[in-house]
This record gives sequence, structure tokens and C-alpha cells, in this order.
Amino acid sequence: MSLSQDAIAPHGGVLVNRIVTEAQRQEFLAQADTLPRVRLDERALSDLELIAIGGFSPLVGFMAQDDYEQVVNHMKLANGLPWSIPITLSVEEAIANALDIGTTIRLDDPTGAFIGVLELTQKYTYDKNHEALKVYLTNEEKHPGVKVVYDQGSVNLAGPIWLMERRPHPFFPKYQIDPADSRALFRDKGWKTIVGFQTRNPIHRAHEYIQKCALEIVDGLFLHPLVGATKSDDIPADVRMRCYEVLLAKYFPHDRVTLAINPAAMRYAGPREAIFHALVRKNYGCTHFIVGRDHAGVGDYYGTYDAQYIFDEVDSAALGITPMMFEHAFYCKKSLGMATSKTSSSLPEERVHLSGTKVREMLRRGELPPPEFSRPEVASILIDAMKVASEV
Repeated sequence: MSLSQDAIAPHGGVLVNRIVTEAQRQEFLAQADTLPRVRLDERALSDLELIAIGGFSPLVGFMAQDDYEQVVNHMKLANGLPWSIPITLSVEEAIANALDIGTTIRLDDPTGAFIGVLELTQKYTYDKNHEALKVYLTNEEKHPGVKVVYDQGSVNLAGPIWLMERRPHPFFPKYQIDPADSRALFRDKGWKTIVGFQTRNPIHRAHEYIQKCALEIVDGLFLHPLVGATKSDDIPADVRMRCYEVLLAKYFPHDRVTLAINPAAMRYAGPREAIFHALVRKNYGCTHFIVGRDHAGVGDYYGTYDAQYIFDEVDSAALGITPMMFEHAFYCKKSLGMATSKTSSSLPEERVHLSGTKVREMLRRGELPPPEFSRPEVASILIDAMKVASEV
């Protein structure tokens, strides 16, 4: 099936594929014991995979200095395409000094297994404080994304990569749908408009409401939870996936939703990450992307709707995917249904808002949140998971 038959072109026009052929694989395996090695952490491994499968198209490797600086300072690649998050492979200076430009570097996963190669074209230092302030809008180390930047190496390695093999996901293989596959799936379903939804949390009633509002406009929903590295206090991916499964089984039309995993690591970069998440879903074939309240935020670092306002700073034609903006949804006691301030005339005291903190406290006590906030089947899964965690 040709690219022109897809609903939307990948970012940059071509879906990248950096998975080795069998001949390349045998060639690299023959050199495996003689190549210099760099071991990837969990986030770098996720980035390697997403580059290889085309999720980060048009990137074919870890960013060179010109791309890095343009992204950090101007939210663009060196060729002018919108891009908001630097994708880099950072190592300590001693490791970088032992690597020669023009050589092939063996990339190992966190266990030491041979997972890919980097054709090293450049090594460069960078200003961690500057990256933190520009990308995360803070240089406070308590910000989880900033802490990763401060903890990583001081030298970035750049160059094209190859992934040795596309391994089935260890926990969610049935939901491992890569960009080429999701595009084929959307074509098979006859979907011409697809809205992507990013999440690292269980879906509560407000999320369900905005997803269904979007489904009134488009052909299909691509529910695309992130299952890469997250904060230690985030709900584990396996628990969240059970919540998504039961919610879709009971409360959504089965023929209009596709659930798939996003192997990316979370950056917690707020507004910048909203742009990034939209571009990734564009590569998976989505034509629209839901941007809700405090997208990809953490703590009080970002304003409530900053992740929506930032789209005004990007050329919409170059972005190539339509953001769908939603206000904070709540249960309206007056109309007896979900609503936002755009659709409800209710007073503040007639609106049911529950913070994530308050809900977690209820779950720890074994209390079901009110049905106005969470479907009971989802809440039950979360309560059971918290009980198990408290017993460990």
C-alpha cells in the first residue's frame, strides 16, 4: 500500500525504518566482540527503538549538534521541521574520549545484550543548565526530567543507528503495534481521520468524556499509553493496561478504538512534550491529537493550559497534525453528566472535581472513588494493585 493512501504523511514525508536486514545483522554479529561498546539506559533504549521503527521520523539516529541546538533553542530541526524535545545519547567524557569518529559503536541494552549500533559521526558537549531551562522551563533538580539531564553524561554521541532486531514487548506483545502496522490497520479499518490520546495514567471519567467528544468528529480513537520509563510513584504500566482493557471492553464501541503501547520514556516536559507527543502520533498515522489540561505536566511547573498555548508558536502546516483542545472536564450535578465550562452553566459547588492526590488517598484506604470520577471496574483494579503494593 503506497504512502499516498495513508490518511496522513509521516513527519518529514518518509516513515523511517532502521531495523537491520538479515545480511546486516550477520555482518554486525560477526564484529560484535571487536566493536567498542556503549550501554544504554532505559530511556536511551526506548529512543533507539522509536528511531528504528519510525516513531521519531524523520530522525535516523541520535541528534547531531546542529539539530540539538535548533531543537533546544527554537523547537525546530536544522532543516526547519518542528521538533521540541532533544533526542540524544549522552555519555561520560571518559567514554566519549575512547570512541573515534567514523567508527561503528555497539549499543547494548541495560542487561548488556547487543541491541543496536551507532555509526558515530560526531561528539559534542552541551550546557545542561541551558537545556533544562529551555526544554523543561526550570533548572530545579527536583523536576524529574531535569534530574535525568543533570545525571546523564556530559558528551552527546551523534549518528545514524541500526536496531539489531525488533523484539516482542516482554509484557504487552499483543499491543505492540509499530507505526507501519498502525497505518496499515487504519487503512484496513477504513479510518481516514484518527485521533491519538497520550496517557501515563488510568483513564478517569473526564478523560473518557473528551475521548468520546473527539470520537464524534473523527473515524477512530488511537489509545496510545506510554509504557517506557516513568516516575517511581506513577501507576505501573501493567496495572494501567488492565484498566484500559476493562474500560474499552465495557464503555467504548469496539470497532472504533485501537489500543496500542507507546514504548517511549516520559520526559515530563509539559508544553514541549505536548508538541513532541503530537508528532509521534502523526508518525503512527493519527490526523488529530488530544491536548487536555496540563498535558505531560508534573507538580506546579506549568500553567494549566500552557500545553495548548504552545501550539500557537508552531507553524500548523509544518506540524501536520491537528490538535484538539479540551478544557478541564467535570461531573455536573446540575445536568447530571460530564461537562466543561464551555457546556455547563453550573456553579462551582455543582461540579465534582477530584484531584489525583485525593483519589490515590481514597484508593489506598480501599475506598471506591465516586462513579462521577471513575468507572467502578477501573477503581477496583487500582485498589487491588495498591493492596498488593502495600504488602510488598
